[in-house]
Amino acid sequence: MLPEANATMLPPRSIALVIDDAPETLGLISSALEENGMTVLVARSGPEGIELARRVRPDVILMDARMPGMDGFEACRILKSGPAADPTPVIFMTGLTEPEHILHGLRAGGVDYITKPVVVDELIARIITHVLNARAIASARSALEQVGQSVLAFRAEGSLAWGSPGALALLETGEGRDLVADGRANAALTRWLAGLAEQPISAAPPFEAGGLALKYLGQGPGEIMVRIRRHHEGGGAARLASSFNLTDREAEVLFWLTRGKTNRDIAEILDLSARTVNKHLEQIFHKMGVENRTSAAVLADRVLNL
Repeated sequence: MLPEANATMLPPRSIALVIDDAPETLGLISSALEENGMTVLVARSGPEGIELARRVRPDVILMDARMPGMDGFEACRILKSGPAADPTPVIFMTGLTEPEHILHGLRAGGVDYITKPVVVDELIARIITHVLNARAIASARSALEQVGQSVLAFRAEGSLAWGSPGALALLETGEGRDLVADGRANAALTRWLAGLAEQPISAAPPFEAGGLALKYLGQGPGEIMVRIRRHHEGGGAARLASSFNLTDREAEVLFWLTRGKTNRDIAEILDLSARTVNKHLEQIFHKMGVENRTSAAVLADRVLNL
C-alpha cells in the first residue's frame, strides 16, 4: 500500500477497468485499487473488456497480455484503431518479460508494462502517472476543439490516433478519404509523417493533396500532431501581398516558398527562369526585413495560418 500522501494524488472518481481471465489476479488488483480510492470494473476476456471500455470510458485499463481466445495485445489494438480510437491508457500485466513482448505491447497501443506477480505500490504509482497524463492530454484536445482548430494526431507508423471534430469532418470528404482510409494514412502521407522528426517545426514543409493541406504542429508522447485545412492558393497569395506590400508575382513566389518548393520548382510552376525567381526572392527578403528563406517562410506561415 502506498502512503496516504501518494494515494490522494489519484484524481477523484477515477475508474479502472481490469481485464484478466485469472480470478485471483482480479481479486488482488481490484482490492488494491479500491483501497486507493478507485472504482473498479472487471472483465474476464478481451471482447468483454472492449465492450465495457467503449460503454463506460474508464480512466485506465489494466490488461492481461495472455488470455484464451483474443489475447490482450489484440484487444488493445482493436481499442486503439481508427479515428474513434479509445484514448484510455492501457497498462499490460503479464509474466512475459522478454524485450520483444514488451515491444509488442507498446506497438499494440499500450503505454506501460507491469510484470506478474504485480507489485501493488509500483502499479498504483504508474496508474497515477498515466491517469494524470491522459487527463492533461484530454484537456489540451478540448481546448483545441473549443477554438475551432482542425487538428489530427498520427502515430509514427501512420495510424490515426485522434482528431478534433473539424478535422475528422474533413477526413469524411472525398479528398479526406483518399488521404486517410480505415484509420491509416496513405503511403505518401506516411512518408511525410516519418520525415518530420528529422527537422524543426519551422522548417517542415506542408503536405498537400487535392484540396487539403497539412501543417506540422509538433509531437507529443507517441503522437505527431498536424493541422488540416482546405487549401486556397489564390487567397493565400493575396494575403501575403497585402501583409508584406509585395507585387502579385512576388506573393506567388513567397506562397510556393512556404510550400517547401525549391527555386527550380517555383520557376517551373510559375513559368519563370531560375534567375528571375532569385531576383524576386531578393526583393521579398528586403520588403519583409529578413535575410533567408527560412525566416521568410516562418513569417509568411503566420499570416497564412491566422
